Amino acid sequence: MTAMNPDLDKLQPYPFEKLTALKAGITPPALSHIALSIGEPKHAAPALIRDALIDNLAQLSTYPSTKGIAELREAISTWAMRRFKLQSLDPETQILPVNGTREALFAFAQAVIERNDNPLIVSPNPFYQIYEGAAYLAGAQPYFVSCIADNNFVPDFDAIPEAVWRRCQLLFLCSPGNPTGAVLDAETLEKLITLADRYDFIIASDECYSEIYFDEATPPLGLLQVCRNIGRYDYRRCVVFHSLSKRSNVPGLRSGFVAGDADVLKKFLLYRTYHGCAMPVQNQRASIAAWKDEQHVRENRALYRQKFDAVLNIIGDTLDVARPDAGFYLWAKTRIDDCVFARELFAQQHVTVLPGQYLGRDTAAGNPGRERIRMALVAGLDECI
Repeated sequence: MTAMNPDLDKLQPYPFEKLTALKAGITPPALSHIALSIGEPKHAAPALIRDALIDNLAQLSTYPSTKGIAELREAISTWAMRRFKLQSLDPETQILPVNGTREALFAFAQAVIERNDNPLIVSPNPFYQIYEGAAYLAGAQPYFVSCIADNNFVPDFDAIPEAVWRRCQLLFLCSPGNPTGAVLDAETLEKLITLADRYDFIIASDECYSEIYFDEATPPLGLLQVCRNIGRYDYRRCVVFHSLSKRSNVPGLRSGFVAGDADVLKKFLLYRTYHGCAMPVQNQRASIAAWKDEQHVRENRALYRQKFDAVLNIIGDTLDVARPDAGFYLWAKTRIDDCVFARELFAQQHVTVLPGQYLGRDTAAGNPGRERIRMALVAGLDECI
């Protein structure tokens, strides 16, 4: 066989490949299929975004720049400063548009990892599988920190040995968490910033679910917001990842941004220039319309609140499950093997959920996803009910 990158052999099948194999050979009943397995928003894309995309189709004839147009970076800066109460966020040096957080999270690890120092990338467990793949293909080893109910599904960072922190080059955070919906508090984030300074690693905070929450008065905290609170206005060693996919129901637009430490983003821009991942200009123009409007985002949250209220009213006394801090997932306890639960639910009711063990990895204490399922309340209200 032709020689290939041996690190590719370390990659596990994606969770949805495992799910397809799990359901193979099953003929479900003649009921409408209800898919609660994948976090793909099903609410309608806002007309203002569609219109902006259509109005700028002439930009198909234009090569986009990797750094993006100034108007988009300014719109992102304005939104982020308002949303996270920041004093400053320089559109010129502290923001990069990206083609969604998935692409950016993977690329970021490739850009920042120093391969000659036996590096570790610390990640929550369960987790978004891109973190693991990004680690292996950057020449690093993932180190998983379990998120369990006893700790409110927040990683127990105090339990990480000093030897791990010494080898850590990159810490992936996900807040609100996928799949748990847990939100990290200010004390935890401040502690992690202190550790980043002490052991010289970068914090990459995946905040793509930050705009789906239940109380309009208390949106989830962001990493840059904590930086501001402690006077770290250069956001040193801190980078956040945001997306329009969940916020604005446009996963097909592939639009998001990375923001934070200007020195880190300068190098990341250099990497991206060679990587060839510039966002098409028409998508950038549509993204400007999205970041400038909050009405559609508030309406989106209202739809999710209705679904959570309805679903928890139905299953709250049947499954061991609670409303998350934020996000659109339920992380339910099954009390039996989660793969059996998911397979039988599909076989008996034509409903698809994702076994929790597919999102986690085995540790000395076991796989924290076992006997749990992830339910994405992305379908319409009637389907969810």
